[in-house]
Amino acid sequence: MAPPKEIDPQLISLFEKIGLNNTKAKEAAGNINLSKQLKEIIEDSGINVDEGIDRSVGLLFYTMASKYPANAVKHRKLVIEYIIKKEIGTLNLQACLDYVKLHALDDIVLDDFKSTCGVGVVITNEQIKDAVTDYFTKHNSEILSKRYAYNFNVALGEIRTALKWADGKVLKDTLDATVLATLGDKSLPENAIAKVEKPKNEKPTTTSPTNNNNTTSTSSTTTTTTTNEEDTLENIKFPDPKDNIQNTKELLENHLKATGGKVVTRFPPEPNGYLHIGHAKAMFLDFGYAKKNGGTCYLRFDDTNPEKENQEYIDSIKDSVRWLGHEPTKITYSSDYFDQLYDLALELIRRGLAYVCFQPPAEIKSCREKMIDSPWRNTPVEENLKLFEDMRKGKFKEGEVTLRMKGDMKHANPCMRDMIAYRIKYHHHPMTGDKWCIYPSYDYSHCLVDSIENITHSLCTLEFEVRRLTYNWLVDVLGLYRPVVWEFARLNLTHILLSKRKIITMVQTGIVDGWDDPRLSTLNAFRRKGYTPESIQMLCETVGVTKANSTSIPYELLEHCLRTDLNEKATRAMVVLDPIKVIITNYAEGADEEITVPNIPGHPEKGTHKVDLSRVIYIERSDFRMEDSKDYYGLAPKKSVLLKYAYNVHCDEVIFDKAGQIQEIHVTMDRANTAKCKTIHWVSSKADKKPQMIEVRLYEHLFTDEEVGDNWVESVNPNSKKVVYAFADKTLEGSKEYDRFQFERTGYFCCDKDSTASKLVFNRTVSLKENKERKLDPRRK
Repeated sequence: MAPPKEIDPQLISLFEKIGLNNTKAKEAAGNINLSKQLKEIIEDSGINVDEGIDRSVGLLFYTMASKYPANAVKHRKLVIEYIIKKEIGTLNLQACLDYVKLHALDDIVLDDFKSTCGVGVVITNEQIKDAVTDYFTKHNSEILSKRYAYNFNVALGEIRTALKWADGKVLKDTLDATVLATLGDKSLPENAIAKVEKPKNEKPTTTSPTNNNNTTSTSSTTTTTTTNEEDTLENIKFPDPKDNIQNTKELLENHLKATGGKVVTRFPPEPNGYLHIGHAKAMFLDFGYAKKNGGTCYLRFDDTNPEKENQEYIDSIKDSVRWLGHEPTKITYSSDYFDQLYDLALELIRRGLAYVCFQPPAEIKSCREKMIDSPWRNTPVEENLKLFEDMRKGKFKEGEVTLRMKGDMKHANPCMRDMIAYRIKYHHHPMTGDKWCIYPSYDYSHCLVDSIENITHSLCTLEFEVRRLTYNWLVDVLGLYRPVVWEFARLNLTHILLSKRKIITMVQTGIVDGWDDPRLSTLNAFRRKGYTPESIQMLCETVGVTKANSTSIPYELLEHCLRTDLNEKATRAMVVLDPIKVIITNYAEGADEEITVPNIPGHPEKGTHKVDLSRVIYIERSDFRMEDSKDYYGLAPKKSVLLKYAYNVHCDEVIFDKAGQIQEIHVTMDRANTAKCKTIHWVSSKADKKPQMIEVRLYEHLFTDEEVGDNWVESVNPNSKKVVYAFADKTLEGSKEYDRFQFERTGYFCCDKDSTASKLVFNRTVSLKENKERKLDPRRK
């Protein structure tokens, strides 16, 4: 048999430079026809890949190379040109390839090519949402009347015709979600919004049903989820530890004696940073499953790396756990068991199952990949015991030597061969001080502490699934009790980063203003921004505890949960962010009155508060136009509006300054509210007291990309924070940190810790409804 042909490393490197991962690049380079086609496409493009190439363009080149018709080479540069211009995307590339195949020998008429193939036509998810919303607005009465008897296939066909190049799956999912958001589940009463069940592994979809009442306080966004009923915390049932056949009768008896037969879980964060939104799901499962089954849950700090851990992080984690409503049965530390862990390491060495290794990290990595044993793997037991004792006494430099385990790794990931059990760290430990200079690794300590603490269910996210073999092997060879291990999909949202390392970088480089910057994904950040623990718990309940690893959950789902919660909690206040002066000419000068306003409309039991009304008021600049139109609900010359909770006013005159800018608007008031008018909010300026000025921080997503990857620095949104100074009614007087309000017709806001007696500061928590016109990327037109 002839030896396999060696793959050209230059081709692999070239293909990696256009965005292919190493595996895909090797596959492409090893395919004679594909590699030839792809190389020629790159050459035809004229792009110097060493200077950089947009990954989306490179991946389209790859797709094109794998499908391009051999008889249409003369048109190849044309297709390449439009890919580079980003006028051809994934959806219409196939149409282009079909077109050039059909016209392989002809001269292409550009207008026909572009119109037939949708060149330059990009249908975004937002356009799909808008089209679906417009359809529901147009047919609203008939849909509400017929409900599920309505023929939604007609709707799908009509929208599809209008959006020829839209992603069919996204369109169908958006339509289905809007139906459910509008009508509720078939089995529920009308207008009930039910949890939407979809098949596993489908990507969540969001939609924004139309809300024509621009004065309402309720959310307009309903988001579907991937949760199945069996994945909810209420229904899920994990295996019983007694089913682990490794657990002998004696081990089980001792375990049951310690636990009383109850469920025991633990939430084990490493105190090397602040907790983020992903930890909320882990807490929801760890604490929730124990509570549901009448058991206990420990908060255990996995404090085995003093180089990155400190008391600040420990205190923050305790605070975040309790803020989310969880109360640990007991707070423990892995360091509580350092003596036992050390003794167990000695036992491994005595049994010939661990050895002291002098390989540097790069050499360990290389040997693992090549499945080669360490030269120190067969060091005699007595010598290993002495070397390990020397490690403990600090006779080696940091990084010079490690203790490694001889695991049975024949069928495991090569990267998991002979895992490190102990390494040297000359750093002060927040709990044990300077007692130790050797510290156990996660792979060594985690399973052993689970066993020592008699944890019944060791629940962790899917990235730890590869470590289960090591987990089971270690407790088994030491003859210890083995808990049930179960992995679940981690929670990740669009537009955020969960990496502590990257968050630390953002904090240290000043991209954000500390760990609790409201643009971050830390729980402290969400809390400061104004999120409630109930809304985060609602998100965790909605997404469920499935093992299926899927793409990020749309951030809009969390916003929907928050609006649902705050709608019944947040006192209403009127705040004008961009004020324009209005004078009520038939209101006596110096006079004023108080208007009674409900704290939460529709809930008289929530009480009321007073706002001032006088001759001078301020309204939003966007609530006035010189030219009126049918679709405009604000004030305009010769037009009336209702001042919310008060009276109608009619625009009589507009005063301009020398620069031609509007200086003030003169109106007359109709206390009888004779006409039915659209409503705007306002703030009054008393003769002896100007309206209070507040600082308002308007936050957008920190990252422009939905899926934030390794190029996260390029994705940082330079417009993620905007500060404005606004006029507010007296409802906000005396506000304290974390006080939440709904600013009428604007959104939900939270009083920030930077507030002082002389200046209140508020963070925008979330708008009243999803902003379809949000443009995060300044590069977008």
